[in-house]
Amino acid sequence: MPARRYPAIRLGAQTNLALLGLLSVAFLTGWVAFAFATAPARWSLVVHATGGIAILLLLPWKSMIAGRGLHRPRPGRWASILLAVLVLISIAAGLAHSTGMLLTWGPFTPMELHVGAAIAAVPLAVWHVVARRVRMRGPDMSRRAFLKGTVVVAAAATTYFAGETLVRAANLPGATRRFTGSYEAGSFEPASMPVSSWMFDAIAELDAATWQLRTPGRTWTYDELLAFDDRLTATLDCTGGFYSTQEWTGVRLDRLLPTNNRASIRVVSSTGYDRRYPGAEASSLLLATRLGGVRLDPGHGFPAR
Repeated sequence: MPARRYPAIRLGAQTNLALLGLLSVAFLTGWVAFAFATAPARWSLVVHATGGIAILLLLPWKSMIAGRGLHRPRPGRWASILLAVLVLISIAAGLAHSTGMLLTWGPFTPMELHVGAAIAAVPLAVWHVVARRVRMRGPDMSRRAFLKGTVVVAAAATTYFAGETLVRAANLPGATRRFTGSYEAGSFEPASMPVSSWMFDAIAELDAATWQLRTPGRTWTYDELLAFDDRLTATLDCTGGFYSTQEWTGVRLDRLLPTNNRASIRVVSSTGYDRRYPGAEASSLLLATRLGGVRLDPGHGFPAR
């Protein structure tokens, strides 16, 4: 191998390794943001956005690598191209959401496109790593390589904070986002609150006359639950990119459950959604039957959520 080609090859390898690391970080921090609606979500989103910008900063080097590869017919080339397209769609949709320059695209929100493209890219990314394996060598772990990576991350972080400052200075819609990145929608206006559901769940059409809530020791009918009038003002922050503050009416879980000590409470919906909560939180958890004083409709969780 000619000596002059070796640095170019290692630069390509380092770029690919950096992209693999950045894509992994972006994917993991994205899920952390979905899992929490507190301070961890905010900081995970900062890392998430910085990782996305760093990927964009590496595109000039990656485009040169890809250009060389396109001139050599290889099996799976179109899968690699599709992976690149999905990653770019995900990043573009993320930027559109964060600035607020595009809040809907047909029936989809930019956040839904962002997440959907990222999920679709996962199997292609796994295939790409296996089929286009890059071996780490000494130069990839050198001080020079580390400094290059540090410069890219620093530039990405600077770009992120500069972008956030610009969004606020220009008073773009993105300036009104909650710390989770979500936009306000229909607070205290139940009719304007968007419909939400867990990923791939259909809206359940249930018959209140036959529906029952099963708890340890007994079952509850819909009419029995309506007799309770516990109220809670709560903010729902949806992974689709919106949040809404509403007054909910229903029954606290500690009223429905036995009084013995509970380590945890498992809640399973009719659609199969399954969540576990600390038992100590029973008095602060509400099974809602009404929204803004009106009985829930199917889109908002009828008969109870």
